[in-house]
Amino acid sequence: MPSERFEIGKRHKSSPEKSSSRASWNTPRKDNRPGISYATRMAFTFAATSVMTVLIMVGVVSVVWGGVFSDYTRTNMKDIAEVTAQRLAVAYEEDGAWTAEYLSSVAETTLSSDIGIQVTDARGEIVYDDTWPAASAKRGHSLTSTAPTDAEGSVTTPIITTGGTTVGSVRVWVLGSDVLLSKADNAFRDRTFNAMALAALIAVCISIIIGFLVSHMLTSPLRRITSTAKQVRDGDLSARTNMRGDDEIDRLGETFDEMATSLERDLKHERRITSDVAHELRTPLMGMLATVEAMQDGVMPADDEHLETVATETRRLARLVQQMLDLSRMEAKSAPLNIEEVDMVPFVQQIVAGQHQLFHDHDLRLRFNDETQGRDAVVECDPDMITQAIINIMSNAMRYTPEGGWVVVSVKTGKRDVLISVSDTGIGIAKEDLPRIFSRFWRADASRAREAGGLGVGLSLTQQIIERHHGYIAVDSELEKGTTFTIHLPREHTPETPSTTMEN
Repeated sequence: MPSERFEIGKRHKSSPEKSSSRASWNTPRKDNRPGISYATRMAFTFAATSVMTVLIMVGVVSVVWGGVFSDYTRTNMKDIAEVTAQRLAVAYEEDGAWTAEYLSSVAETTLSSDIGIQVTDARGEIVYDDTWPAASAKRGHSLTSTAPTDAEGSVTTPIITTGGTTVGSVRVWVLGSDVLLSKADNAFRDRTFNAMALAALIAVCISIIIGFLVSHMLTSPLRRITSTAKQVRDGDLSARTNMRGDDEIDRLGETFDEMATSLERDLKHERRITSDVAHELRTPLMGMLATVEAMQDGVMPADDEHLETVATETRRLARLVQQMLDLSRMEAKSAPLNIEEVDMVPFVQQIVAGQHQLFHDHDLRLRFNDETQGRDAVVECDPDMITQAIINIMSNAMRYTPEGGWVVVSVKTGKRDVLISVSDTGIGIAKEDLPRIFSRFWRADASRAREAGGLGVGLSLTQQIIERHHGYIAVDSELEKGTTFTIHLPREHTPETPSTTMEN
């Protein structure tokens, strides 16, 4: 097995064509255009949001608030006109007429300097107008008025005495304005809009600052994850982000650390696989070579005993290669499934009976238990593959159970599946080793397993067989007390979905 497969950061030797094709998807694309950082984009996003908010607010204020303010100023002008009309009505009842001097004094004392007034009598003739020259108004000369006559630019109120007689009317307006806005009103409106503009500017500045701060808070852990990912890419599998928390980015960092830990563990395991495969192949090969050379040199006779030694090692190699091929086919789902309806009680009982003598030769006691209580235990499965899976687990129990120990195989039913359990009183498996027991060539005690003839492939092959039947295997173990493997097989077989593989 090539060692290049397990080393990160080393490039496989390949032809120039293959190298160029890999570079097209393995090498980062470079662009001469300067990129905009995430922090800058977020700050601009906050600023753009603030600007849009301000523009909407200005539009709303201009349309709604502007109309309300105009109604407010018109109401004020109506109040002024009504107060002036009441004063003129009182003066008319007392004197029976108005003098130009009196009207001028009313305009000067009642109204502000930027408000114009026009008074007409009962016949509609103008008796006083602020647009007339002062001297002419005092002499009562009739002149052409330039006061606004439209409803938007002025407010007109009738002068009514206490007896209900209309003796004239008063018209008021704002000098130099077509919408009844006095200098005070204009000043208030300008100050309001200036305050809004200042608030908008402050809001945009604060948004930019908040955008930079928030983006820094977000990008800082992302930069840490990126840096750690580069370290892992460059071969430093011990690099970790060490991020902990409850938010999404912290959980991303934790997940990345878990992935890096799993990758580091898997790569170490792959290197161990290389060593184990080399050892498993070297041991029988060296034994065969030594025996054959000894027979060639005349040191050993070429009799049946020594030829049996060579044959034993050959069978060991054939068994290892066959198990590897079976495992590869299971993983690729290329081995066909011959599905049949199988009653698990007599089926497993027959397997146990066939293995009874082998266990007896190892001074182990083997027993079968039917725990179905008469319930149906029929499963749609491939009987040959399930037989292989059960025998693999039983063989594993036999290798790791001391002499005089027990191995119990039982069948029971669940709501949707049938359970096949293999329990032993062996050496057990440590809790930290349980997640790796189904890895190929993994063995808790490699030296003892090798002495017992184990290859470390059986459990991995068993898991693949059960998964192809849409089931799973559960393991419960305690050191020095024993282990229980439980196969869960669904009662109804689910057709497999054809899988596609891609070769690089």
